[in-house]
Parts: sequence; structure tokens; C-alpha cells
Amino acid sequence: MKKNTTIIGAGLVGSLLSIYLAKRGHKVSIYERRGDMRKEKMSAGRSINLALSDRGLLALEKIGLAEEIKKISIPMHCRYIHNADGTTVTQPYGKEGQFINSVSRATLNMRLMDLAEANGVDIFFDHKCENIDWKNNEILFENHSSTTQSTQEISANFELLFGSDGAFSAARLQHQLQHNKFNYQQYYIDCGYKELTILPNGNGDFAMEVNALHIWPRKDYMLIALPNLDKTFTCTLFFPFEGEQSFSKLDTKEKVVGFFNKNFADAVPLMPTYVEDFFNNPTSSLVTVKCFPWVRDDKFALIGDAAHAIVPFFGQGMNCGFEDCRVLDELIDKHNDDWTNILQEYQELRKPDGDAIADLAVNNFTEMRDKTGNPKFLLQKKIEAGLHDKYPEKWIPAYSQVTFSPHIRYSEALSRGLHQEAIMQQIMNIPNIESIWDNVEIEQQILNML
Repeated sequence: MKKNTTIIGAGLVGSLLSIYLAKRGHKVSIYERRGDMRKEKMSAGRSINLALSDRGLLALEKIGLAEEIKKISIPMHCRYIHNADGTTVTQPYGKEGQFINSVSRATLNMRLMDLAEANGVDIFFDHKCENIDWKNNEILFENHSSTTQSTQEISANFELLFGSDGAFSAARLQHQLQHNKFNYQQYYIDCGYKELTILPNGNGDFAMEVNALHIWPRKDYMLIALPNLDKTFTCTLFFPFEGEQSFSKLDTKEKVVGFFNKNFADAVPLMPTYVEDFFNNPTSSLVTVKCFPWVRDDKFALIGDAAHAIVPFFGQGMNCGFEDCRVLDELIDKHNDDWTNILQEYQELRKPDGDAIADLAVNNFTEMRDKTGNPKFLLQKKIEAGLHDKYPEKWIPAYSQVTFSPHIRYSEALSRGLHQEAIMQQIMNIPNIESIWDNVEIEQQILNML
């Protein structure tokens, strides 16, 4: 049965979900707290670029959007490591032909909104969710008019409701406040982030290798850069809030200049506005959210960041949310529009995977900022890549399981990855491993432990 469906939140996941449901014949309305970003000037400094990978692409492909979105993406085939001593090294993300895609969050969101409206979805902007009456299936919104500067209360009825309004979801809060056994956990890492920009070079071209994700790993912090279609790179400094080296200590222009010249010397000439960006752009926090239950009877579900907000260090926040949409869509077929069973199995499948990718993302932060410049870590990755080439079914690196293997669930990737990491720690502790790593005996030892 086709339902009168409401989605709270017109972000990436809400917009994509609306297209999935509209294509199935549902009458879909989205209510978005913010104004229409297509008509407003974007505020600077809050746009961690996104890494669209195979899980997200599969979800887009299923409704014929993958090729459309690839047009606004730039392939990144490797990590491009900028060491503190000025040397550089590249680390391929996977096998030849495997890559992730840099895409602007705002550009992608605007394209998905356009496609949603083209599929008959109604999007209402400046509607802030204030209350949900679960007995009468009614939502109360506060609507602020930017033209008249007036505010009015508007109510909307629903048969089916999705909360896709992000890490600090108002829909989730209403679900939580009116549920007698709701579990909720949020965790902030000790680092925040600040956005900076690398501009095109004098010829108007990319100032660095374009088809790569650039990382300046510095043990307790790091700078990363992803390419944009306008030949700039969006840079993000991930840095502690407090401590000897932290945002709290970089409080003057002289300190910022000294810090960047010492730690990111090769990047400084490419960022003529970095000092202004540092002081003008906000310092933002990074949160992980885990909660349960995600669903309510046959009429409500959390999806995307509202269900499972994660830190961005595995590039999977958007991909995971898009995968939520694909899995939900497959369950509609499986259960033939029986929404009680659809939502129940959606929760059973996606809750363990949401928890798993949250843990994987936090772990990958340590890898990116601390280990990517470590020669022993690079050797470990070399051994793992060799095993994957020779025994592709037996050994799949954790990164490849998450990024290039959408048939492997996140929860399975976590357990398999932990098992493989335990094996590799034993191997890397073998005396003189740097000289004997490619011996057949080492390979056999790994296979035996598998």
C-alpha cells in the first residue's frame, strides 16, 4: 500500500530516500529546518568534502543516478602522503582501477534535491520540527519566513515518517522523549576540525596531484586535502581542542604562521589565505552517535546520521546512509509493503552495521594521523596487498572490505578486520621482518593463522 510519507531533513540521505520512495509511487514530502541552499549563499568553513565509494555508488546506481553523480565527482586513486621531512609517498587505495570519489557535499545535496523534485517530491524549507504527536500521527513545525521575518506554527499529518535530520536530529529527540526504553550514547573525539583552502596555481590548474587524497600525518593531528571541480582543494585540519599543541594555543597570527611553517611547509605556499581562513572559519566538533530503537511500529524509522552519526575518517558517513536507503528499498520488495516487517528487519540489519562502521571510523583516525607515515605500517600494508593479490578470497584488507566490497556488511568487515590485524601484529613483531617479509615461510604462517 502506498503511503503518505514524510521525511524530516532534506540532506543527502533524506533527499535520496525521497527519490527511492517517490519512484515506488509514494506521495513524499520533505520538511527541512534550513533555507533552500540552492538559493542562499553557502556559509564558509563547514564543508568536509565527501568520499563517495562503492556502497554509495551502488545505492545511486539502483535508481539510475550513479552516472549523473559521477559527473560532479573527481576520482582519487591513492593516499598522497606528505611527510614532515618534505618527502612524499603514495599508497594506492586498492587494486588497479579501484578508487574513491571526491564530491562537494553542497553540490551533491543540491543535485539530489533537484532530482527529488523532478520525481514529484515536495520540499518545504525553513520548517523546524518542534513536536511529534505519535498517537495522532501529527508533526508540529515552526515555519520562519525570511521575507516577512514572521514565524508561524504549521502541522502536518503522516502515515509513514522518516527522521533523516542528522547527528542532532529533532525527530530522534521526539522519538526518544516519548519512548520508555530508548538507549542513547554520544561520544566526541578530542579533536575538532577547521576548513582551509588550496587555490589553483598561477596557470589556473590544480596545485597538486588531482587524483589523490592528500594527507599530512603528524601523529597527534593531521591536515587533509580533497580536490574540487573548480581546481581548488578543500583542506581540513584535524587538531586537538586543548593541550600543548591545540586550537586553544593558536590564538595569534604569529603562532598560526609559525605552526604551519614548521609542520606543513610544503602546503603553506599553496594556501595564501590560510591565516584568514583559520581565524574566520569555525572550529567544529566531531561526534559519534549510537542509539536504539530506530523504529516505532509500522510508521517511523531513523535513517542516516540521525540513526548512526560517525566521524569522517573512513569516508563512510554518506555511503552508510545511502546504503540504508538501498537496504530499506530491498526490504520493501521482500516484505511486499508490510511496513511492520520492513522496519523491523531494517533495524535488525542496519543497527549492527551502524555500530561497526562507527568503531571502524574512530580506529581509522589513528591510522591516518599516526601510522600512514610509519615505514613499518607501510610494510604491513605492502604485505597485505600482496596477500590480497594472490589470495583475493582469503585475504581482503579492512579498507577494501569497507570501501570496495559493498556485499560485505560493515559488521562482518569489522570482525574480519580485527582478526587479520591480530595476525599482522604477530607477523610484524617477527625479528628482522623488514628483510624476510616476502619469504614463502612468512606467507604460509599467515595462511595457517587465517
